[in-house]
Amino acid sequence: MQITQTIIQFPDILLQTRDAHKLRGYFGNLFKEHSPLLHNHYADGSSRYNCPLVQYKVIDRIPVLVGFQEGADLLVSLFLSIKEINIDGVLYQVKAKNVQQKLLELSVNSKLYNYSFKTLWMALNQENFYKYSKLGEEDKKLFLSRQIQNNILSFYKGLEYYTDNRILATAMVEEKQTLFKNQTMLAFSGSFVSNAFLPNWAGIGKAVSRGFGTINLIE
Repeated sequence: MQITQTIIQFPDILLQTRDAHKLRGYFGNLFKEHSPLLHNHYADGSSRYNCPLVQYKVIDRIPVLVGFQEGADLLVSLFLSIKEINIDGVLYQVKAKNVQQKLLELSVNSKLYNYSFKTLWMALNQENFYKYSKLGEEDKKLFLSRQIQNNILSFYKGLEYYTDNRILATAMVEEKQTLFKNQTMLAFSGSFVSNAFLPNWAGIGKAVSRGFGTINLIE
């Protein structure tokens, strides 16, 4: 299946990784009348439970917006007109934007793809955390590998891509602590291998619209 991806970077602005959710709040509010894709909420306040088609990230300190399908087209139509970004009352003038739009082919095949996490991966919800915490080291690795498989399936489902081929994944990650909504959460850094193709800088797992779980495709 062929999909469209748009990546917009603001290379003259430097932020912290934790500021990704502030980007989401700023742009989601600024353009809230245009589309629920920007903030994952509909006009009545209900949530859009699906893979976020617009994701907000800070990668190597640079603000990055990543859009897929309708989200890719929306970024091009709305964000090229952005002249400033307001983060916590600090006004950043946008002097430059790097914009890429490309067509990519999603597939699950016999090739192995290597990915690293550019931002921490939030793999576990409350129920899964309880299960994970009871496991030994080897079983934890298997559990996290299955979580990556499930995350890839969720990403594909959000893009309406379905495959009969089995998704394989092997996780090579380390436990880390992160603050999420003022709570300390377990997250992971590291890498994984899979036979499923994912677009560079896509997000998998929990809170991807806030920048978590951003992957880097290692060519």
